[in-house]
Amino acid sequence: MSLLPVPLLFLLCVIHPFPMANPPYIILLLLTILFSIHPISSSHFHARKSANSSLPANNLQIANEEVASLLTWKSSLDLKSQNLLASWVVGRSHCNWIGIHCNTNESVTGLNLTGYGLRGQIPQEIGNLSKLKYLSLHGNKFYGSIPKELGKLKSLQGLWLYSNNLSGQIPSKIGNLSELITLYLEMNQLYGSIPKELGKLKSLQWLWLYSNNLSGQIPSKIGNLSELITLYLWENQLYGSIPKELGKLKSLQNLGLDENQFNGSIPKELGKLKSLQVLGLSFNNLNGKIPSEFDNITHLRVFNLGQNHFTGSLPNNLCLGQSLEIITIPHNKFSGNIPKSLMNCTTLYRVRLDRNDFSGDVSKAFGVYPTLNYIDLSYNNFSGQLSSNWALCPNLTALKIAGNKILGNIPLDLGNAPLLQYLDLSSNQLVGRIPTSLGKLSKLYVLNLDNNKLTGNIPLEVGELSLLSELNLASNKFVDSIPRQIGRCQRLITLNLSRNMLVGKIPPDMLSLKSLENLDLSHNMLSSQIPPQVGGLTNLQTLDLSHNNLSASIPSSIVQCVALVSVYISYNHLEGPIPNTKAFLQAPYSALSNNKGLCGNHSGLKPCSLLSQSDGKNRNLVVIISVVLGSFFLLTVVIIIFVIFPRQKRNRVEEERDFTKDLFTLWSFDGKMTYESIIEATGNFDSSYCIGVGGHGSVYRAELASGLIVAVKKFHTLDLQDDERWHDLRSFSNEISALTNLRHRNIVKLYGFCAHNRHSFLICEYLQGGSLAQILSDDEKALQLGWLERINVVKAVAKALSYMHHDCLPPIIHRDISSKNILFNSEHEAHVSDFGTARFLSLDSSNWTSIAGTMGYTAPEFAYTAEVNCKCDVYSFGVVTLEVIMGKHPGDLITCLSSSSFSTIEGMLFKDLLDPRLPTPQRNQYLV
Repeated sequence: MSLLPVPLLFLLCVIHPFPMANPPYIILLLLTILFSIHPISSSHFHARKSANSSLPANNLQIANEEVASLLTWKSSLDLKSQNLLASWVVGRSHCNWIGIHCNTNESVTGLNLTGYGLRGQIPQEIGNLSKLKYLSLHGNKFYGSIPKELGKLKSLQGLWLYSNNLSGQIPSKIGNLSELITLYLEMNQLYGSIPKELGKLKSLQWLWLYSNNLSGQIPSKIGNLSELITLYLWENQLYGSIPKELGKLKSLQNLGLDENQFNGSIPKELGKLKSLQVLGLSFNNLNGKIPSEFDNITHLRVFNLGQNHFTGSLPNNLCLGQSLEIITIPHNKFSGNIPKSLMNCTTLYRVRLDRNDFSGDVSKAFGVYPTLNYIDLSYNNFSGQLSSNWALCPNLTALKIAGNKILGNIPLDLGNAPLLQYLDLSSNQLVGRIPTSLGKLSKLYVLNLDNNKLTGNIPLEVGELSLLSELNLASNKFVDSIPRQIGRCQRLITLNLSRNMLVGKIPPDMLSLKSLENLDLSHNMLSSQIPPQVGGLTNLQTLDLSHNNLSASIPSSIVQCVALVSVYISYNHLEGPIPNTKAFLQAPYSALSNNKGLCGNHSGLKPCSLLSQSDGKNRNLVVIISVVLGSFFLLTVVIIIFVIFPRQKRNRVEEERDFTKDLFTLWSFDGKMTYESIIEATGNFDSSYCIGVGGHGSVYRAELASGLIVAVKKFHTLDLQDDERWHDLRSFSNEISALTNLRHRNIVKLYGFCAHNRHSFLICEYLQGGSLAQILSDDEKALQLGWLERINVVKAVAKALSYMHHDCLPPIIHRDISSKNILFNSEHEAHVSDFGTARFLSLDSSNWTSIAGTMGYTAPEFAYTAEVNCKCDVYSFGVVTLEVIMGKHPGDLITCLSSSSFSTIEGMLFKDLLDPRLPTPQRNQYLV
């Protein structure tokens, strides 16, 4: 053992006669003992001693306290984190430790551990770093509360703690940091109110608190921050009115209050913010008119007021300074004409004015915009004719003017918009033919022209739109036959040509569309038989051929449409047996009625065997059978009345008594959700209420008498004598066990359940927004899911998994995270669903299980280890994240990344992975 501790301890005693009960001195003593174990040469010690000999005694004391504090912090982190801080050891100058910056006196002035993945808590000892000027810990896994001892760091200028798992309240002691310039606490789980003491930070320029769980009102003291440039508070639970004191923030350039619960009107004092560039107030409960004082704000770049209750007109000088890039104000009650400043606003990039009450001539209200990428004017009261100016916007990818009063023809020049991907002119009063020039829109994904007065035939040039995924020409006056060239659009998912005057046969070429999921040709005059090529539509989910003149039998090849859920063939001249598939057998009778002679195993149709007996050659046999059957009829009646009926009545009473005994308690918000109300609301689980079919059962939409809409997940009959049904039973049990233990904003809620061999079902929160898989496969919906919304999807799933893995005891592993199990509510907020394969994680032993999950989302190593842990969900989460970014499942990319060679992806840029249906994100584009 080295004798080095003796002089070190002696040096400490000379500098400070130590009271050994004082903890810092005990820590220093322990450090000297560590020196005796660490193999440090005496020459190194003398060099360090020489270096420190020039420092004043008080500086040496500060340095030693800082070292002790940092090493104490390191020891409190988990082992992996300690390994990441391997350079933090005694015997090496702390100024050379990773992430540490010192001044000439060897006092720590900077601590930067950004993105290291450290896990632990921020200790109280952080307050001992008295000379610290900046502290950057964002992008780690720190949890627990923010220590109030941060208030001791009088020299602190920058504090970055965002993107962690910090909880608790923001310490009011932060208000003591008089030199603080930057305060970033966003993307944590902080709750409580915003401390009014923050109003004392006179030097503060950037205050970012968004994406937390903060509540209460904005303190009026915030108006004292005269140097403040950015205030971002979005995605919290703040409420009340917007304080007028914010109008005193003369330097404010960016104000983001989106996704809270603010009410009332916009204070007129905000009109004094002449430097304001970004204003975000969307997704609140604000109302009233925009104050006239807003005409003083002429340099706005982002103006986001969507999803509120605003009325009146827009500010006249909205783009007077030619700076406006993004204006998104959908779902309000704005009215009047569009300000003239917008017509000449050449800086516009993204415009959403949809679902308001704007009026005026659409051709005169808008000009030519060289940078415009997306514009939605749908569902207003615009009139006039379409202008050819839209074709002069070289970067335009989406043009939506649905639901207005637009007259006239579709401009021929519209086919010259080189980047147009989404064109929606539906629900207007357009006339004339579809211009053949639209066939030049080689990048077009969606073409919606339904519900107009368009005439003529469907142009053959539609077949040139090779990227088209949705074509809707319904409710017009198209004549002639369906062009077979539509069969070239191999990416079509939805094709709707209903309610026209189309004649002739269904083109077999059109039935080669492998991606087609929805086909509606109803209410036309199509004739002949259904082509047998219909069996090639293996992804088809809905088929509507009703109200035509189709004849002959239904081709047997249709059984190959394994994804078919809904079918409508009524009001035709079809005959013969219906296919023995679930779509036909469970279809409502109205979907099959009014045909020539359909038969089959359906409650509304005659059995095909009886129809075959109507042949004239068997008439005598029919007479004989009728006589025999008649003879037995009276005997049967007697047996039923006197023997069977009383026995059945007794059995039914006993069965109902057993059923009542087996019925689990059903609960809801009002306590009135009963078994009978569920049966009534779903029509005894009629297929017309079915909204989805899975491996273990079906999902139904049920609207209860109280007005509450729920999703009822009905499982297959739990027959324990059938080995295959054990999986359904386990799925049913797993889902109940998991959901009754989970309460999270981003996890689907369970209201109740019922278990019985007749009907076993779960009653869950109804999420009408559909699944992530459905949205990404639908180009129209995918375009509405912009980059900001996609970021929120990833964050929502991450929060749900973090809660399940780290906040539940024992942890819950989902095991089937995929895009089909991520559902959206009406507010487009993502929720994790389907816990049929979930497992509770044992903390004191290995967890072995059979393989579960969806192909393409399951970690490869799980196939041969069969050990379930949090990594299973993390891998699936990574696949879903890539799918959100790319707009499709990243199968090929994952194969390349998991291979030993990266040659196939060398030179690939990140922008090459982005969903091509969305515009490439620009810098600062999604600030709010």
